[in-house]
Amino acid sequence: MILTQILQPTCVKVPLDSNDKDSAITELVDMLAAASQIEDRDTVLEAVLIREQTRSTGIGSGIAIPHGKCRGVKELVMAIGIAKEPIEFDSIDQKPVSIIILLASPTDKTGPHIQALARISRLMLDDKFKEQLLTAKSAENVYDLINKKEHE
Repeated sequence: MILTQILQPTCVKVPLDSNDKDSAITELVDMLAAASQIEDRDTVLEAVLIREQTRSTGIGSGIAIPHGKCRGVKELVMAIGIAKEPIEFDSIDQKPVSIIILLASPTDKTGPHIQALARISRLMLDDKFKEQLLTAKSAENVYDLINKKEHE
């Protein structure tokens, strides 16, 4: 799976306006809605927030991957935000996050969802790449970095 096949350049924001977990998730869902990537904004937001209540998607090392499955989307969609200041996310390492990657997918399409989570996790193992994302000056820069990394 190539992430730039599901990530639209209009669904990247640097920096996020939000400074807390729920606001950041809402901001990313709203970005997907504004880009006509989802059918039902409220359903998607609810699915992601409910999933977050079950267990934090802060995976450690300054990264969170909030996600949810619901009927509000027809296919897997993705949004990325880089926080101005690290956001408390109840991460497994108890550290705040700066890179937030949101995924939403239909309830009946688990394969692509799992593949995207795995692909994101692999990319984020590269400390140099993570640092490039954190210091990116624009959404276009983040998208280009991801595109370049995916085609190495």
